[in-house]
Amino acid sequence: MILPASAETFATPLTLAVISDTHFGAKRVRLPDEVLDALRRADLILHAGDFCSVEAFELLCEIGPPVRAVFGNNDVEALRTLLPSRREFQFGPFRAGMIHGHGFGRLTAREAAEQLFAGQYDLGIFGHSHRPYCETHDGTILFNPGSPTNRRWEPRHSYGIIRIADEIHAELRYLP
Repeated sequence: MILPASAETFATPLTLAVISDTHFGAKRVRLPDEVLDALRRADLILHAGDFCSVEAFELLCEIGPPVRAVFGNNDVEALRTLLPSRREFQFGPFRAGMIHGHGFGRLTAREAAEQLFAGQYDLGIFGHSHRPYCETHDGTILFNPGSPTNRRWEPRHSYGIIRIADEIHAELRYLP
């Protein structure tokens, strides 16, 4: 069950499996086994938008760990009604936010995430570009997991694992 967009609190230590831009529309696309295994082992699954179908969202929710997601620009209207455009979290002592990254005028998804999160949050998660990204800006880790199923211009599919305890350890993982 997805809760309202207000900040949710989670105790640490915590392992997040982060994906985005899966683009499961009319055609059935399967998540790679490595990604499914990582999702099952996580404490919480975060999806930064662009499921493209309600069925894809429901399938992700059946994997096991709780799912928190935002809607993306390619998501159907039913998902736009079900999911918020932005989420906020408190992971132990760390403040985090998540957006898809579309709808910010001429700003790229990374620029939008930097504008919204840098210097104000410990972690900012975004998607939209399908480009994996993990860099620190003004003390904030900006993290885009890329896509495990739709790499677009990237040489490989990707996803992310974020471990949070006394510090945040964000890792991009690339599929062969």
